[in-house]
Amino acid sequence: MLTTEKYEQRRFWTLIAIVSISGFSQGMLLPLISVIFEKDGVSSTLNGLNATGLYIGTLLISPFIEQPLRKFGYKSVIIVGGAIVFISLLLFPLWQNVLFWFILRLLIGIGDHCLHFATQTWLTSSAPKGSLGKSMSIYGLSFGVGFAVGPLMVNLVEISQTLPFILSSILCLIAWTSVFFVRNEYPEVLKGDSNATNGVTRYKLSFKYAWVAFLPPFVYGVLETSLNALFPVYALRKEFDVSIVSVILAAFSIGGILTQVPIGIIGDKVGRRKVILVTFFAGTVIFSVGSLLEQFQPIVVAVFLLSGMFLGSLFSMGITYMAELTPKELLPTGNLLCGIFFSLGSLTGPFVGGLYLQLVQTISFLLFIAAILAIMFCIVFFFGKKLKTLTE
Repeated sequence: MLTTEKYEQRRFWTLIAIVSISGFSQGMLLPLISVIFEKDGVSSTLNGLNATGLYIGTLLISPFIEQPLRKFGYKSVIIVGGAIVFISLLLFPLWQNVLFWFILRLLIGIGDHCLHFATQTWLTSSAPKGSLGKSMSIYGLSFGVGFAVGPLMVNLVEISQTLPFILSSILCLIAWTSVFFVRNEYPEVLKGDSNATNGVTRYKLSFKYAWVAFLPPFVYGVLETSLNALFPVYALRKEFDVSIVSVILAAFSIGGILTQVPIGIIGDKVGRRKVILVTFFAGTVIFSVGSLLEQFQPIVVAVFLLSGMFLGSLFSMGITYMAELTPKELLPTGNLLCGIFFSLGSLTGPFVGGLYLQLVQTISFLLFIAAILAIMFCIVFFFGKKLKTLTE
């Protein structure tokens, strides 16, 4: 018979394993499908549009996911989400068609969001007092490691085009089955009359309590898609070596992995808002300096590594800060809004960044990123002061 402490540890690491496999599948699909489509002569525009299926799926399911979580519990939602991802991955090799694969990516976006929403809410509601930042930084780290390892599967295409899909589906199945060994739990019950507990009111209350905490996930979404989708275009226009571009992008991910847990622990000790301000300010300075020295490719690698060390924790910091600002009964809504803002950022980044590359020819793309971070620093600094955590 497991003690309560040991059971909670097992539950924690089970949820972390699920998140890492989810990151792995996402990290694999983005480059893998792009490579397959490129080899088949699919246009870059259609290739890029196909990649948005994941984020569209996230946004589509968002309004409908909170009530099932409250009614059926965390475990049930994770099981449904894991099943959708596992089955969708298995279906990819059946028919190589742009529309069919877009639908499968949309389904994976739905399944992944079920997984993330349930695991995030479960972790934020059950984390020990004083170590929420550490718990969520491990969550972010596990996703980051999975996302970084995923692209390595692209090399398996040389052996068989179906092999990466089969391997990732098997890993998803293993992680999925581990959920059956934890007990189902439910979020805190909402208090008040029907008007106080309806969806619109929950959104308003969550936004009122924690709007500033939704900015880091939004910015992380902008960064993740802008840097991965648009910086390679900008770099090639600047005649960067193709080989160095992949190193530059990997440097950002590695930086985030290196500092994810330390930043989470520091946030527990000095306060989340202070850490968020430091990361936005540091990112602004690093990308601004990088824009002046971008003709030196090794320096750009260093810029992305350093910026990743500061900014790679934005998503997990946003969730943690939200959990500190929001009453427990509104945590599912708060986590949902974190996911929505991340998806909005992921869709906004390529669109606004693409316009920037099209319209602005003389100013560095790195300065565009620095400007976004500077604006967010000012918003958090000047307008986020009045918000108080529940422990203050």
